[in-house]
Amino acid sequence: MKRVRHHRQGGAALLLAMVILTLVATLAAGMVWQQSRAVQIEAAERARAQAEWILTGALDFSRLILREDGRSGGPDSLGEPWATPLAEAKLSTFLAADRDNNTDSGPDAYLSGWIVDAQSHYNLRNLIDAEGKVAPIELRALERLCEAAGLPTDTAGRLANGLRAAWAGPGDEAAADAPLAPARVDQLVWLDLDATTVAKLEAYVTLLPVRAVINANTASREVLLAAIDGLDLATAERLVQARQNTAFDSVGAIQQVLPTGMKADENRVGFRSSYFEVYGRLRLEDRVLEERSLVERRGTGGGLEVVALRRERHSRQPAER
Repeated sequence: MKRVRHHRQGGAALLLAMVILTLVATLAAGMVWQQSRAVQIEAAERARAQAEWILTGALDFSRLILREDGRSGGPDSLGEPWATPLAEAKLSTFLAADRDNNTDSGPDAYLSGWIVDAQSHYNLRNLIDAEGKVAPIELRALERLCEAAGLPTDTAGRLANGLRAAWAGPGDEAAADAPLAPARVDQLVWLDLDATTVAKLEAYVTLLPVRAVINANTASREVLLAAIDGLDLATAERLVQARQNTAFDSVGAIQQVLPTGMKADENRVGFRSSYFEVYGRLRLEDRVLEERSLVERRGTGGGLEVVALRRERHSRQPAER
């Protein structure tokens, strides 16, 4: 009996030891996993912070280019330095090589960017006048643009009515069923426009904080149709060809290219710009961080400054581009 009892006690002790060993192993594995997870999170946060700093630096550099261009005076055209895109390049090529440090130990990072004249697009803010009503001349301009872009014939009217309702004041009847006021072109889907139409519109329209003229030196043929009443695609193409030789430096210079009887209205078309969109793109291993900023160039001479009005960042996989 003593021998049987001794064997039972030994088996229980062995079972208890196995349970304790299993518990210790489980706890150790959990601690290792948590530590590994914390390291991954810290590395991801560090990479995100570094990427944001790099894109902030790229934005500051773009602001410097636009500020120096503004101080030099003259028209804004596609032949200026700000209009030259930065092709994707390895980030290490922008840095000074240090022989004492191993600059190739980290992951490869690639930076690219470009600046777009926001006033090369039709500003939807022009559709609504100071009294909150749809401006007939601007509605006709948008209709011409939509027709040239191959959009449905009712697009301009739906846009005008939707924006009027979205920007209606508290005492306006349209405010009762007002949709959310869009701040970006992609948000025009809030006005009951389908995604395909909005995607096509992005190539031709913009939403700036205030009314602004269209820059004839940077606008496409379709946008020029909206800027000048009576213009056809052939004449718009002639404007595009003329500015490639010499940028328009006055509304009178634009007028000289137009047929007799056609007028370039300085309240709707110009040759300088104050609003620009700055795009930055950083590719780091399998992730891509993109940033789009709307900037405004204010002031003149030594007091000129470039202010960022809006910044948006998006993280995505390279396959999503």
